[in-house]
Amino acid sequence: MVPILKLYRGYANENELIVMGHILRPTIRSDYNFEKKSLKNARSVINLFKIKTIGNYDVYLHYGNEIIHTKTLEDGYFKFCIPLKTPNDFGWQNYHVSHNYQDKMYTCKGTYIRPHDGNLGIISDIDDTFLVSHTKKILKKIYILLFKNVNKRKIFEDVVPHYQALSTAGRNNKSEKNAFFYISSSEWNLYYFITKFTKIHQLPRAVILLKNIKTGLFDFFKSGRGDHNHKFDKIKHVLEFYPNLKYVLLGDDSQKDPYLYENICKIFPITVKAVYIRQTGRRPKAQVTAVLDNLSSLAVEVCYFKHSSEAIAHSKKIGIIQ
Repeated sequence: MVPILKLYRGYANENELIVMGHILRPTIRSDYNFEKKSLKNARSVINLFKIKTIGNYDVYLHYGNEIIHTKTLEDGYFKFCIPLKTPNDFGWQNYHVSHNYQDKMYTCKGTYIRPHDGNLGIISDIDDTFLVSHTKKILKKIYILLFKNVNKRKIFEDVVPHYQALSTAGRNNKSEKNAFFYISSSEWNLYYFITKFTKIHQLPRAVILLKNIKTGLFDFFKSGRGDHNHKFDKIKHVLEFYPNLKYVLLGDDSQKDPYLYENICKIFPITVKAVYIRQTGRRPKAQVTAVLDNLSSLAVEVCYFKHSSEAIAHSKKIGIIQ
């Protein structure tokens, strides 16, 4: 059976293109369609965490008239970081990656974005920031992930108009979008669930950067937990990749977002324009309030909100959106 090539959304600036994906061992299981019911949905989700990857496997990026060769890392992940010889058009564009199996070439199409020139970039967490996940209630989180398919998963009220407004903020031509990233401690295993969910709810199309892929059933029960340093590294990378933008960071108080964002703001003291933190419990957390007060002293606009309508009002007040 042919190995499975999975591609993710890439991104580019005026100098460099970055695209990535995984090579997975072939399986007789059909791809998870995210719309199954109850036990079938649970079985499909568990199967996502039982996949096996192929390390040191040859993959080829088709770029212009060139074919660029690399190999997967130990966990089956590959990433092409290549210089743009002549910058292409702005907006979403296609790329192609292929691999050879038994003397036959298999090619898959992905997309990447080169944002139009602008002034704003948006970085958002996923779980309990726009997707209701109950991260702090582990058993409830696992139950929802297993038994609620993508059509039954809930989104917080008024998230969509806020994110859509941020996506076009500061632009006269609303067809041009700001650079938008979803960066989460969820694993690559859930990538296609996330893309499906965001499409259903008409959230902005964004580059999605996730945690290392998991390949064991036990890993399922640790999904989204553990070390969050990868989020810090990925956010830092995005700010360095698009250094001329001002950023809006959105997260929640269920895990480490306030502290990660605080560290980012300290390292990039003139880059972050505003930080939004969703309150997930009944009351604001004193430690989170203290962090946001500290960010205010760095001239960063902050909003600790329970309902997205409050975040929208704040964004209008400080002039990010109209």
